[in-house]
Amino acid sequence: MRYTTFGRTTGLRVSELALGTGMFGTRWGTGSDLAESRKVFDRFAEAGGTFIDTAESYQFGESEEFLGQLLTGVRSRFVVATKFTQGSSAHPDVMHTGNSRKNMTRAVEDSLRRLQTDYIDLLWVHFPDAVTPTEEIVRGLDDLTRQGKIGYGGLSNFPAWRTARAVTLAEAGDRSPIIGVQFEYSLAERTAEREILPMAEALGLGGALWSPLAGGLLTGKYRTSDAGRLTELKRLVHTEDDERKTATVDAVLAVADELGVPAAQVALAWLRGRNERSATALVPVIGPRNLAQLEDYLAALDVHLDDDQYRRLDEASRIPLGQPHDLVNSRRGPLLGGGDFDAPVVPVA
Repeated sequence: MRYTTFGRTTGLRVSELALGTGMFGTRWGTGSDLAESRKVFDRFAEAGGTFIDTAESYQFGESEEFLGQLLTGVRSRFVVATKFTQGSSAHPDVMHTGNSRKNMTRAVEDSLRRLQTDYIDLLWVHFPDAVTPTEEIVRGLDDLTRQGKIGYGGLSNFPAWRTARAVTLAEAGDRSPIIGVQFEYSLAERTAEREILPMAEALGLGGALWSPLAGGLLTGKYRTSDAGRLTELKRLVHTEDDERKTATVDAVLAVADELGVPAAQVALAWLRGRNERSATALVPVIGPRNLAQLEDYLAALDVHLDDDQYRRLDEASRIPLGQPHDLVNSRRGPLLGGGDFDAPVVPVA
């Protein structure tokens, strides 16, 4: 397992994979009991994993409760990230949802209790709520950082313009910085390349990438069965509903056959290659339900794509960027500096 600083704006070091713990617990009707969750947690740690991702809403609070037990005696060895916005019950009331400072403070206190710790390394605002001003979110994260209850703040599933505004407000107001963004990204879902990824790379924000296997689509298993998230969790799933996704799965399976490894490992290896080509850290968040699934993820760390394999996967899965990218790229020339308009921006020290 390799390590990286989470973006260019902090010295926070994390493992190259984050362990997503949405399957720690069974209150959603699917998931892992404490014994299996312990096996997954211990194996991830044994492999050198240090970055743990959870949320108050995962398994209606049970994920955090399990982690509280699993972290006993080893808390300082891990970077623990959790999220708030949706509440921790199946039917949260209006006072337990949203991004107000009131709910943010309530959520952090509840998460600290469930996690059995006195600090959270990284607090994600899980979703924009269409109500709370960005200024209030930035102030709330700054308050909690100064109180020592969280180490850093980040935004999850926010549009790029709101994240960029939050970063600017924090900088201009001498408040604790926004250090990262969390968003869906995989060979099957690359729309973040239009705005979110260029923004993160330009501002030096760390990126946590959820659903790196597109809910199982990139394993190829849905071509022979519907068992998995499609029937169990019934969400966060992609299907082959367009030609690009079909071509992408075809390419993943072809490369997997060449290398003699499972398709899931190829999909994850492409993300690692994408990270190497990025101007900031991009950390896939894996979500194994059991030890066998975790072993498959870890085996991907030994899979290396050659340039041709990476290119074929990239071309099969590439999306149109749309405006203004297409317009500017079509006019790229000596007067505009030449090159690729969407290449990562790396500041000169």
